[in-house]
Amino acid sequence: MKIINAEDVGKIIKDGDTVAISGSGGSGSAEAIIKGISDSFVKTGHPNNLTVTCGISPGNLTEDEVGMNMLAKKGLTGKAICAHLGMGRVFGNAIGKNQFPAFAIPLGVINHLYRAIAGKELGLVTKIGLNTFADPRIEGCCANEKAKALEPIVELVNIDGKEQLFYKSFPINVAVLKATYADEEGNISLEHEAVIGEQYNMAIAAHNSGGIVVVQVEKIVPKNSLRARNVLIHSSLVDYVVVAKPDISLGEYNMPVYRPEVTGDKRIALEEIQIRPLDNRKVCGRRSAMELKKGYVVNLGVGMPDSVANVCAEEGISDDIFLSVESGPTGGVPVGGVAFGGAINPDSVISTAEQFDAYNGGSLNMAIVGLAEVDENGNVNVSKFGTRVTGPGGFINITQNTKKVIFVGTFTAGHLKEEIKDGKLNILEEGNTLKFVKTIQQVTFSAQNALNNNQEILYITERAVFKLTGLGLELIEIAPGVDLEKDILKQMAFKPLISKDLKEMDNKIFKEEKMDLKI
Repeated sequence: MKIINAEDVGKIIKDGDTVAISGSGGSGSAEAIIKGISDSFVKTGHPNNLTVTCGISPGNLTEDEVGMNMLAKKGLTGKAICAHLGMGRVFGNAIGKNQFPAFAIPLGVINHLYRAIAGKELGLVTKIGLNTFADPRIEGCCANEKAKALEPIVELVNIDGKEQLFYKSFPINVAVLKATYADEEGNISLEHEAVIGEQYNMAIAAHNSGGIVVVQVEKIVPKNSLRARNVLIHSSLVDYVVVAKPDISLGEYNMPVYRPEVTGDKRIALEEIQIRPLDNRKVCGRRSAMELKKGYVVNLGVGMPDSVANVCAEEGISDDIFLSVESGPTGGVPVGGVAFGGAINPDSVISTAEQFDAYNGGSLNMAIVGLAEVDENGNVNVSKFGTRVTGPGGFINITQNTKKVIFVGTFTAGHLKEEIKDGKLNILEEGNTLKFVKTIQQVTFSAQNALNNNQEILYITERAVFKLTGLGLELIEIAPGVDLEKDILKQMAFKPLISKDLKEMDNKIFKEEKMDLKI
């Protein structure tokens, strides 16, 4: 192990290298190292033409100079292979504008692919991604036009009469990782990190590819002072360590202040969690929570779905279910916003790859994920919107392998203004963007796959609830105060089936007081 300054990292990375970067939105990003790489490029023009690979891209959903945004400078990144590309808006926009080729791979796939790379295997064979944009018969994971001109990274194969996808391995030259401590020999612990993520798999993949491993830590501690069980990366895998104190100015992003309640070192009373006011997000969270059953293991997606965790805390039912996040935590209450990935009072925290081992095999009873675009067949897009490219994150793994899936979001988007008053939903200003469209821009969820697998699928919005049938979407509930024709049917680009038993959503959802929800 050699201790170096962050600004020196750019000198040890070669032009054209493939660099794996840890992090998940606001958790586990090696900000100081990434800045060092970016600054080196600005000053010297090197390193350049990098291939960057990550799971959930580091970033805070803004154009701030943080996370992957720092690598979006023209000429610095030459290609991207990531599960989620849009946490850094500048980086995602560069991909949408075709600045460099990019591939978007399902999060569970890319995590397992890192393991395959570490084991010097040819790649990963899996069903994940079939009949979605990851399928080479559709887009083959291509996130933009430039990617389509490159050699495919995924192939359709047939094994014992079953269609599978083969994702190809690629060598990793450099792993850039974030951890908590390094001891004097270079053993690395993640004890203050909310998410274990991909750090170990990236380290062993780079090491076994003949590359280097660079780790950002808060502090160097004495030899033999780290508890062996806290050491996730052995010193034999570590080449360089950068010491950088957390940047308090980043606020919630990258969790600059140690929070023991998200690592399992301390438990806090759930009453300390701020309860959100009654709005359309809370309505969606409440209606979704009504589908829960005691003992369920439930995945919550980023964005609107995190309102379900807040509702569970308010209703006092958080201990009756096990909320799970694809980044690794199970139990407790997932953290929302840019710090998504961790959980308050988790029962367990494992690596992202291990979490997807469980998810892929059907360990989840239910998943509650986002809803951006839905077509008349029930297919869902959450990964691409015009020139804004985000990628699927864990969405494809989760929705293809879970018994019951709820897609949740507002009915329309763009300047939508609503209020909940006197137990009714009032639409003050309709959104100017339809979500229920004739044709979606990208297939992130395949309705036909779900029907073939006998999954139960619901689409929950603040004003209407639909279920997936073999004939398409069927409207089964509408909110009190909503006009069926004006507020629902006229705000859709297709006409859904309408249940002969169409009913009003439970009025408790639209009242200020607690629902007294029992599951």
